[in-house]
Amino acid sequence: MNQRSNAQYYPMDYWLLFAALLLAGVGLIMVFSSSGIMAERFYGDKYLFFKKQAGFAIVGTTLMIFCARVNKKFFYDLTYFWVIATIILLVLTKIIGATVGGGKRWIHFGPISLQPLEFAKISLVFYLAFFFSKKQELVQTRTFTVGVIPPFLVTGVMCALLMLQPDFGGTAFLCFILFCMCLVGGTRVIYLLGSAVLGGAAGWMLISSAPYRLKRWTAFLDPFAVARDEGYQLVQSLYAFGSGKFLGAGLGAGKQKLFFLPEAHNDFIMAVVGEELGFLGISMVFILVAFLMLRAFRVAFLQEDLMDRFTAFGMCVILALGFCLNLAVVLGTVPPKGVPMPFISYGGSSLIASFICVGVLLNLSRNRS
Repeated sequence: MNQRSNAQYYPMDYWLLFAALLLAGVGLIMVFSSSGIMAERFYGDKYLFFKKQAGFAIVGTTLMIFCARVNKKFFYDLTYFWVIATIILLVLTKIIGATVGGGKRWIHFGPISLQPLEFAKISLVFYLAFFFSKKQELVQTRTFTVGVIPPFLVTGVMCALLMLQPDFGGTAFLCFILFCMCLVGGTRVIYLLGSAVLGGAAGWMLISSAPYRLKRWTAFLDPFAVARDEGYQLVQSLYAFGSGKFLGAGLGAGKQKLFFLPEAHNDFIMAVVGEELGFLGISMVFILVAFLMLRAFRVAFLQEDLMDRFTAFGMCVILALGFCLNLAVVLGTVPPKGVPMPFISYGGSSLIASFICVGVLLNLSRNRS
């Protein structure tokens, strides 16, 4: 039942805010530690990536404060605008995007680089929250054409545009969001199981039809068998974790970042954390992540309005999937794919999108309508 007229307002969740800022601070330290030597050698400025990440953090914090303070109607009334804008950006990525690593996933606007995928996650959550809150009766009465097809269609359009880049990992991420939102939105379990089977079959076809994806899969199964080729990055990541032991080598004293571990400051930054801070240090990061997610899901649980609850849950899903998938990749429990660690990995789009998610959660924490 919609109870906006009876809304009660509370102070924002400052514990959530504190956890996000502390995690971003840890990220800044680790970005500098993992990138300093590489930045000095290739760019002549060991603070280059640290300064860029600090700039991204300032922009992200500003947007987080804006999202926390603005009337939430700003998000909800423009739901379709966010979706259309995201689709346009995904189309532009394919047309004018920069080719990096065999795919077009970035758009350059002068000195600014943008990865639309990170913002597609947020716009998809807004749309799905809007749909499941407004169409709840149709979803619960099992009306397939109106209660099921629209969210799958919108997600499918975004996924199709991502596959044109190609970005298999980003496609899988959006599908995970759809599955989680459908699960809490009341979609029949039989439809979810059927879509999961079809999605798994389609995913395997895409993997087996592309040699580079198949090589990644086989490398994940036994990375040490191809340690000099496809399994190189994962093997170096595991070496980093292993050499960290309990207390770590010490902040800044890691060796894997000395051009052994590719993308040490990006997707595999947690391997550097494990090597330099050890089991104790990385456990503290895990505890901080768990605390942030506990506060985030608490915000979702306390919402009484369906739109607010679905939106908060979706933002939680974005962050939780980012944390879990990144750690799963660097620890070798899922096939390698570029998934940044929220708040910690280097990258403006990921960091800003993470701050926006927290900003929306902070906004919703102020009312329990």
